[in-house]
Amino acid sequence: MTKRVFSGIQPSGHIHIGNYIGAIRNWLGNLESRDNIFCVVDQHAITVDYDPDALRQGTRDAVALYIACGLDPEKCRLFVQSHIPEHTELAWLLTCVTPMGWLERMTQFKDKAGAKRERIGTGLFTYPTLMAADILLYQTHEVPVGDDQKQHVELTRDIAERFNRKFGEVFVIPEPVIPVVGARIMGFDDPTAKMSKSAPGHHHSVGLLDDPAKARKTIMRAVTDSQQGIVFDPARAGLFNLLSIYQVLTGQGREQIEAHFAGKGYGDLKKEVAEVVIAEIEPIQQRYRELIADSTYIDAVLARSVEKLRPVADATMDAVRRAMGHR
Repeated sequence: MTKRVFSGIQPSGHIHIGNYIGAIRNWLGNLESRDNIFCVVDQHAITVDYDPDALRQGTRDAVALYIACGLDPEKCRLFVQSHIPEHTELAWLLTCVTPMGWLERMTQFKDKAGAKRERIGTGLFTYPTLMAADILLYQTHEVPVGDDQKQHVELTRDIAERFNRKFGEVFVIPEPVIPVVGARIMGFDDPTAKMSKSAPGHHHSVGLLDDPAKARKTIMRAVTDSQQGIVFDPARAGLFNLLSIYQVLTGQGREQIEAHFAGKGYGDLKKEVAEVVIAEIEPIQQRYRELIADSTYIDAVLARSVEKLRPVADATMDAVRRAMGHR
């Protein structure tokens, strides 16, 4: 049996090299061996303040970028979350079987809500049940995530197991899959914090659509330390982050990289990291520009994916409704 994979990225903000290394690039490695479903999760993007026009454009940009990165629509299903309304129906049904205590333990809500906890929208609190619905709707076996998202997949497993105990065996129990290298790419300006699309700093990340000059400037300004020697030392966060990016994009081993940079300084490392990053994103940008200029192609890709996914979503929802007494 071919295992089914589900994953997605929010269309808010700009997709950056951390998203590419931590998620998209890993998806590409499994296009032939897995039944892949990739989603632009536009409904997750509305849990905080947003601009509707920006969301609409960002969603299409994300689809074009996915394809430009190499996600061949002939080898995977690539769609927009809101185009299949069963995501939100299932999310409500799962919310009704999810204890509040489980949601209160989720660290992402605490981090995002902060001092605004009393004023923030309820959707941010129940966000994990929508994520669970995204995964469970397609009877997913594997969910590739960064280590910071592992808690959400574990909650999804708990929800599915609780549902199955109460109503019968309906859902496949998914497994989180975390890449060995590059699972957590950190910000260039603050290597103690994961690279984020919402971070305010001008030199926090390199977006996949950044021009080479901007990308190079950001990497050359990356925070490091005052120690000597270029080695893979997790305690030296800035250096470790740069070396991790270089390792993923070159495919070289740690010993080979350390030997290559022996006797060299941070300036040499940053220059080479900038070169491999720019070499990676330039062909993506060229393909993106071609795709975004042809709206009919993107529309056709999204429509075909929904058509292919419809039988899977319908079968799951029929089983859920019957199990819960709605049929």
